[in-house]
Amino acid sequence: MKKILVLLFFITSYLGAQTAEQLFENANKLYQENKFEEAIKTYEEIEAKGVISSEIYYNIGNAYYKLNKVAPTIYNYEKALKIDPLNEDARNNLIFSKRLTIDKIEEIPQSFLQKMNKNYLQKLSFNQWAIVTIVFSFLGAVFFLLFYFSYISGRKRFFFTTSIISFILLISSVIITFNQYHLAKNNVEAIIFSETVEVKNEPLASSSEAFTLHEGTKVSVLDEVDAWKKIKLADGKIGWILSEEIKVITLN
Repeated sequence: MKKILVLLFFITSYLGAQTAEQLFENANKLYQENKFEEAIKTYEEIEAKGVISSEIYYNIGNAYYKLNKVAPTIYNYEKALKIDPLNEDARNNLIFSKRLTIDKIEEIPQSFLQKMNKNYLQKLSFNQWAIVTIVFSFLGAVFFLLFYFSYISGRKRFFFTTSIISFILLISSVIITFNQYHLAKNNVEAIIFSETVEVKNEPLASSSEAFTLHEGTKVSVLDEVDAWKKIKLADGKIGWILSEEIKVITLN
């Protein structure tokens, strides 16, 4: 009986994977036929099955772009990059789509370490950095064993040096992985979905207006009080906005 259940589980998993693949092909076909709304619904069916990938969100972003919907376009490109920061197509299209937004926000000048983190370390997600860590741990172990069992002095020096370098890189990658994980979990970002939003000085409808934002603008979420979220812009401005007017960039 157990063997039958295990077999049924694998068959169901296989059929589910096949269905997701078929849906992806159908969605691509709908996109090519300029049936963008239908393509989006089909891509979202794949997402509902728990199958997520950078390519799916990238394609959804492309479909929304064809429909001239700025906020969903940017939102899905951002999701694609959260999964795979190396998705250059999504990155380039995101840059282009941001030109369609009304708000032009200048970032606060960053320190050298912040620039290095953004321009280099964040090119990989924390999951990808975890893979790098595993690779260095494997290399370190292999080179150490080669050093230990080698009897030729020249080779021993070489294997010892490479094992030390591998372990140093291992420690560095572990630190980077934890740092990127911390940033990913604590740096909550969202996209403005309402056409125009009045950002308040306090989480009250009667509060005075701090500034105005428009759809497609990216914000950082700092806090939440009832139906309000405290947001921060790249230029340092802070205010409160109704939760329903933004959509947090999360992966299902």
